[in-house]
Amino acid sequence: MQIVKTEHIEIDGDYGIQLDIRREDLIHPHISGNKFRKLKYNLIEAREQGCKTLLTFGGAYSNHIAATAYAGKLYGVRTIGIIRGEELAARINENPTLKFAQSMGMHLDFVSRDVYRQKHQQEFLEGFKNKYEHLYILPEGGTNELAIKGCEEILTEVDKKYNFICSSVGTGGTLAGLIRASFSDQYVMGFSALKGQGLKEDISKFANHSNWDVNYDYHFGGYAKINDDLVSFINWFKTRYNIPLDPVYTGKMMYGIMNLIEAKYFPKGSKILAIHTGGLQGIKGMNKRLSRLQKPLINE
Repeated sequence: MQIVKTEHIEIDGDYGIQLDIRREDLIHPHISGNKFRKLKYNLIEAREQGCKTLLTFGGAYSNHIAATAYAGKLYGVRTIGIIRGEELAARINENPTLKFAQSMGMHLDFVSRDVYRQKHQQEFLEGFKNKYEHLYILPEGGTNELAIKGCEEILTEVDKKYNFICSSVGTGGTLAGLIRASFSDQYVMGFSALKGQGLKEDISKFANHSNWDVNYDYHFGGYAKINDDLVSFINWFKTRYNIPLDPVYTGKMMYGIMNLIEAKYFPKGSKILAIHTGGLQGIKGMNKRLSRLQKPLINE
């Protein structure tokens, strides 16, 4: 694990705002950002329980699937990925994320979307426990109580100076951890990568403060949906600050933050900390999709 650094983002214009970005993406080349945080205590728990197999869930370009596969390889644990979409089974070689996970030894089990929706049902999960001995099940995105405990460690005492803590939101575990670790005079902002409005209910189950909210204005059409405007922004950001952004999560968050700064949403004198949650492995897969559509690509 590398030491996580915080970089200052110089903003053009007289907004009176300090914007910094926490480079969680630099933690590890394959288990980066919030995936490292979410897996940390779950791997410790799995080892203490004597589990020999990790089973989890994810979609075609899941950062969580890729990170779990690598972690399993690293720690000598068998991994199984339940993948949403039966049609993907014939296209593994076209998908950098799934191809990588398989190369790390993960067994991929492709299921229909109807079957995949059962991922939270106890009877469905018990079927896997009966099939595999010494099994440890990680939920989709890795979000559970132990994952949130890991995400609490993103913030430390030195972060007291920030008025706003910003993070992208998928399953809500990272934001819940940030809320728990935040200080009373800070405001935690989540930028949803999903179109649905149910995230706040999920986060409320874990969050223990009221100093937070989720912004749904920058999802660009929903999970893993992007357009030319977002691609252009991600490429501009990398050229301007030498910081790569992923198109599914952090790219959308940074777009939102910069847009809100221009709209003078943040009061003058505000200090903002944006969390880079990693996910850069997804750029290759996104570029394959963009290439097929003859759209502008993200600079790698």
